[in-house]
Amino acid sequence: MTTIGTGVQDTLGLARLRWRISDILTVCHRNLLQLKHAPGQIVGTVAFPLTAVVLFGYVFGSAIPIAEGANYRAYLMPGLFVMSTVTTLVTAMITLVGDSDLGVMDRFRSMPAERSSILLGQTLSDLLTNAVSLLVMAGAGLVVGWRVQTGPGSALAGFGLLMLLQFAISWVGLFLGTVIRNVQTAAKLGPLIMPVTMISNVFVPTEGMPPVLRTVAEWNPVSASVAACRQLFGNPASVAVDPAWPLAHPITATIGWSVLLIVIFMPLTIRRFDTGPN
Repeated sequence: MTTIGTGVQDTLGLARLRWRISDILTVCHRNLLQLKHAPGQIVGTVAFPLTAVVLFGYVFGSAIPIAEGANYRAYLMPGLFVMSTVTTLVTAMITLVGDSDLGVMDRFRSMPAERSSILLGQTLSDLLTNAVSLLVMAGAGLVVGWRVQTGPGSALAGFGLLMLLQFAISWVGLFLGTVIRNVQTAAKLGPLIMPVTMISNVFVPTEGMPPVLRTVAEWNPVSASVAACRQLFGNPASVAVDPAWPLAHPITATIGWSVLLIVIFMPLTIRRFDTGPN
């Protein structure tokens, strides 16, 4: 009897896992299909990386000195990768708020599906969309002189780190989407993400910043992520005297920041989503 009971439980467990994976893929597929009706978002996914590389690479590149003999665009590209990844927080937030306004999330809640599966489907679609954006940006970077100076293993690790950061950032955006619940408000809050990326080492080394601003920039998770990508891609990086711990151990710091964001915001988001509108 015990053996039969265990076998039934295993079968039910596998069935639940298959249903959960199916739910995740269904929501992801639905979100990707929505792009057909939002050509502006498709254009933005392609145009933003190209514009960022040309604008920041050549406009800033002519005015910002870095290490002697270093190519500024090679220095900049890891920063643009991270900036593109971090700004997807706004996309996740606005998408969830928009679906809530249209009643889509209420319909999802009425279905026999795990709440976490619905949100995981959203994060998966965000991952795929950002992967396309990063590929376009990498292609543009290759055209303007950016190269991966390390082996393919390190390069894959660099993009894998960006995907981990993207997954964590998506949960922050989804959590904000459960809090705000208004598309106009969410759109107005979107530009506030820019100071987070600007007060960092994305565009300039932190050494020349005023002491207080430098401390903020060095402990900014964006700076650790950029430094980690520069290290993994073998791109130019400024060597600071007595850097803060995140910049001295950027890969460990980026993984730590990402895991911390997931541990905090994933359960909070699922709980708020499960309770529905307050």
